Amino acid sequence: MTVQYSLNTSTIRPASLMEKIRIAGQTGYQGIELWNDDLTAHEQQGGSLADVRQALADYGLAVPTVIALHGWLGAEDAVRVQALEEVRRRMAQAVAVGAEFIVASPPRDPCDLSRGGADYRELLEIGKEIGVRPAMEYLGFVQSVYTIDQAWQIAEDADHPDASLIMDPFHILRGGGPIASIAKVPGDKVAVWHWNDAPGDKPFAEQSDADRVMPGDGVGPLREIERLAQAQGYEGFVSLELFNPELWEQDPTDVARIGLEKMRAYFAG
Repeated sequence: MTVQYSLNTSTIRPASLMEKIRIAGQTGYQGIELWNDDLTAHEQQGGSLADVRQALADYGLAVPTVIALHGWLGAEDAVRVQALEEVRRRMAQAVAVGAEFIVASPPRDPCDLSRGGADYRELLEIGKEIGVRPAMEYLGFVQSVYTIDQAWQIAEDADHPDASLIMDPFHILRGGGPIASIAKVPGDKVAVWHWNDAPGDKPFAEQSDADRVMPGDGVGPLREIERLAQAQGYEGFVSLELFNPELWEQDPTDVARIGLEKMRAYFAG
């Protein structure tokens, strides 16, 4: 599989935004996934998104995605109006830093998925107007959209050319859906593959984001996942996305460097 390497900044969360950009650039990543909360904090502290865009250019970093949009799926009335106002603000941030995609996250609680296609289509139309593509995400630990099948159904129901998915080994395993469902999603409909592994010390269904480990350090069926992704023609970014508190206590440059080494070794093998 032809890939480019990206660092999702959740992996080194305690570092400042500009430190994260510097670390990703200096350790050799080609891309970096940024979080809206970090961008907002940077602005609130007197920084500008133009500064961020310049730093990204200085280090030659692309931005596959910005993370994330919330509250758009299943919301009603005034709550929905407010959620979509925030959606527009976050999309504008993504455009300002040069992102192609912005992650559209599902709610934690159950919701009416029969309206998912219409809600996602509305999001895609807003994104088309603003200049960024919302990518549908499934989250293995939520009670709404937790499998590839559910997310892909929403994408198909949206019936929109810009529809796409965020793919993630950990969420596939945590959500309990079939790995074979990767074969339903064409490679050009995948915004990014997050890359990580899951440990074997507890059942996948009992794991949380904090349990994620470096690729190859766990027991996840990464080779089978890669084979299916490759068969679908995916060529793009694989992005190291971890939320491991033990790694947050370590030197962020070391964490980023080791993560890149492990991804390179994995895909070289």
